[in-house]
Amino acid sequence: MEARRRLTQRARREELVFYLCVLPWIIGFVGLQLGPMISSVFFSLTAYNIIMPWRWLGLANYKEILTDQYFWISLRVTSIYSVGSVAANMFTSLFVASILNRDIKGLSWFRTLYYLPSVVSGVAVSMLWMYIFNPEFGILNYLLWEVFGIRGPSWIYSETWALPSLILMGLWGIGGGIIIYLAGLQGIPTELYEAAEIDGAGGWRKLLHITLPMMSPVIYFQLVMGIIGSFQVFTQAYVMTQGGPHWATLFYVLYLYRNAFETFRMGYASALAWVLFAILVTLTLLVTRSASSWVHYEESVN
Repeated sequence: MEARRRLTQRARREELVFYLCVLPWIIGFVGLQLGPMISSVFFSLTAYNIIMPWRWLGLANYKEILTDQYFWISLRVTSIYSVGSVAANMFTSLFVASILNRDIKGLSWFRTLYYLPSVVSGVAVSMLWMYIFNPEFGILNYLLWEVFGIRGPSWIYSETWALPSLILMGLWGIGGGIIIYLAGLQGIPTELYEAAEIDGAGGWRKLLHITLPMMSPVIYFQLVMGIIGSFQVFTQAYVMTQGGPHWATLFYVLYLYRNAFETFRMGYASALAWVLFAILVTLTLLVTRSASSWVHYEESVN
């Protein structure tokens, strides 16, 4: 009985220590995440501008969203950006990771070199790319003219090229994706490639029947995270284009920000935030439902 009592007291002390250790996280989560989320649900049903008392509207904010032309413009711009940037980033990251997966000299330096840009501040990157995209003295147009004899476009200052420019700029931060793909590539058993070579399989067959199936869980993860991240783009447009020219880069979160902190329509901005949440949940569920037909785990491959 005495031994059991000591074990019980020890378990209680360990439990108390555990809760004391996680208490800062719990306070931060409740105060900085859960609390604001619950508040935003309430404010999305009201007219609230911070200064004046809130006024109950019910679902009026959500009804207004359906007829708001700028909401649909921002959703279209963000959707186009999401498709282009996610596809470009995933393909480029996997391509570079496959090169870095080879046994070449200075490999660790190349890995570091590709990863470093992804840790630079978003504002600093945006300022840098503003100079790169400058149509008069930017280095990109200079190289196009000096090397290829091509007169470059106006990039972010052109309604046609502004969105493709930001998609191109997104390739700057593929370092994180490269590291994840590289880890996945190094986890593929070399015996599979050796067996395929004995059977006479070429490079394309090994890519289609070994590399991509074995990498499909990593690709699935990158796809979901890429979609979520691309719908939350804000810094580039806010710093570089302010949503222009002619709303060509009016991203969803930028429009949400303007409603919240420029026109102080906090209720409407909260409704926009929850619509974005619903869109992301829907897209994630669609990708997850489709995963069973193209994501293969090692057990199913073997």
